[in-house]
Amino acid sequence: MNLLKKSKLRKNKITKMMNDLPKVETPSTDLIFKEDLETNLDEIKKELGNCSDLVIRNILVGNQELAIVYIEGLADSDRINKSIITPITSHMSESENIREHLLTNLCKKVITNAQIKEKFDRNELILSVLSGDTLLLVNGFTEGIVLGTKGWSDRGVMEPSSQNVVRGPKDAFSETLRTNTALIRRRIKHPTLRIDSKRIGKLTATDVAIVYLEGIVNPEVVKEVNRRLDEIKIDSILEGGYIEELIQDKTITPFPTMFNTERPDSVVANILEGKVAILVDGTPFVLTVPAMFVEYFQASEDYYHRSDFASFIRLLRFVSFLMALLIPSAYIAVTTFHQEMLPTSLLISLAANHEGVPFPAVVEVMIMELTFEILREAGIRLPKAVGTAISIVGALVIGESAVTAGLVSPAMVIVVSFTAITSFVIPSYDMGIAIRMLRFVFIFLSATFGLYGIVLGIIVLVLHLCSLSSFGIPYMISVGPFHLSDQKDSLIRLPWSILKKRPSHNKLNSMRQPDNSSENGG
Repeated sequence: MNLLKKSKLRKNKITKMMNDLPKVETPSTDLIFKEDLETNLDEIKKELGNCSDLVIRNILVGNQELAIVYIEGLADSDRINKSIITPITSHMSESENIREHLLTNLCKKVITNAQIKEKFDRNELILSVLSGDTLLLVNGFTEGIVLGTKGWSDRGVMEPSSQNVVRGPKDAFSETLRTNTALIRRRIKHPTLRIDSKRIGKLTATDVAIVYLEGIVNPEVVKEVNRRLDEIKIDSILEGGYIEELIQDKTITPFPTMFNTERPDSVVANILEGKVAILVDGTPFVLTVPAMFVEYFQASEDYYHRSDFASFIRLLRFVSFLMALLIPSAYIAVTTFHQEMLPTSLLISLAANHEGVPFPAVVEVMIMELTFEILREAGIRLPKAVGTAISIVGALVIGESAVTAGLVSPAMVIVVSFTAITSFVIPSYDMGIAIRMLRFVFIFLSATFGLYGIVLGIIVLVLHLCSLSSFGIPYMISVGPFHLSDQKDSLIRLPWSILKKRPSHNKLNSMRQPDNSSENGG
C-alpha cells in the first residue's frame, strides 16, 4: 500500500510539473490585416518577437504608404530589389495610385516578380514570411500580397556520397526540396507526374512532397501514404528518418521496410515502376514505398551495364549477404560441435592455431566483431582525411597484436575480416545494419545448438521475412507469393528486350514496353 501511495504521489507530482511548463503558443487564425499599416507591422513584430533578422522596408509613393516584410537570409534580397522595390519606386505612376485599383495595378502592372499570391490567414502569412517569401502591405487595405522570393544558400547538386557508381549519372539530391523535385521533373517529362505538397511539424512546418505517376501508381498506395502522413502529430521534422519511423508498417523487425536513396535516377526508376516517392525538405535522402527485399540488393548501375554482367554482380551480392550473416556462426558451430565435418589436416591446423588461446571460439568471435564494429563507427565519425586511415591501421594493428598476445587465433582474424569485406558488398546501408545485428543472433544460436541452431535461425528468418509487408505489398513478393515474371529482375536481370512488364505489385499499368507481335497482329 505504501508503494502504491508513493507511486500515485510521484505521478501527481510529474503531472503538476508538466502542467507548469510553459506552453508553446501558436498564432491564432484570426485575420491579421487591419486598415492601419503601422498596426499591421506592430502585429508582425509582436508575432515574430521583433527578431534581428526581420527586415521591414517602408516605401512612400505619392501619398500612398507601402511596407515590405521579409526575413534576411531566407529571402533573395537582389530579387526583392529588382522585381519589387525598383518597379514600385520607379514605374508606379499617379494614375496607378488610385485606391480601388491599387492592388490590381501592383500585381499586374508594376511588380515583375514571378510568384504573386494573396494571404489572409495569420498562420499562412507568418509561415510564408518564415519560408523565405516577401510580404507586401499597403496602408488602408485589409489585404496583403505574398511574393515568392525564396533564395537561401545551399550546396547545390553534387556527386552522391554513399551510393557511388562506375557508370551512370553522377548527380545527387540536395537539401533543397524544389531542387530535388526539379531533378525528378528533368527525367520524367510527362504531364501525369504528380507532386503533392504537405507541411508537417508544429514548429518546423517542414515541407514534404509526395511524387508519383498518375495512371501507373496504385491509387490505394497513394491514399495510404497521405493517410499516414496526415496522422503524424509531432513538433519537428528535421530529416526523412523522422517520417520513415512514423509511417512505416508497425512491425518489430531489423529489416527496413522503406527504401531511401540520394540518387535521382534510382528514385525515378522506382516511380516508373509504380512506387511513391516522399521528399523531405532539408535532407538529400528520398524515401520510396512500397519496398521489397530484393530492392536492397539492386544498384542503379545494374541497369546501365550488360545484363550478363549485372546478373553476375547481383548474384554475388546475395552470396555476400549469406556469407556476411553466417560465416562467423558457421565457424563456431563446426569448430566447436561438428569437428568431424572438417578434413583431418585442416582440423589439426586449426587446433594448432588455437593452442594457447584462453577463450573458446564464441568469445573470440565476439571480441573481434565488437572491436571491428567500434573501428567502423570510429572511421565514420572521424574526419574523412583520418577516418579511413584510422579504421584500416586500427584493424591491422589490433588484429596483429591480438594474435601476438594469444587472445585470438589467426584463423579467427581471417574469418572476421572476410565477414566484414562481404558486408560492404551490400549496396544498401540500412540492409547492412540489419545484417550486422542479426549476425550476433546467429553467433549465439551456433554457440548454443551448433548447426542445428543455424538452421533453426534461418527458418525463423525466412518466415519473418515472408510475414512482412510494406504499405500493403508483401516484402518478399518475388519469392512469396511467387511470381514467375518477377524472376526476370530479382536474383538476376534479363535484357531490356525481355523486361516488358513492371513488377507484379503494379496491377494498374503493368506493361513497360508494347508487345510488337500484338501490334502487328501476330
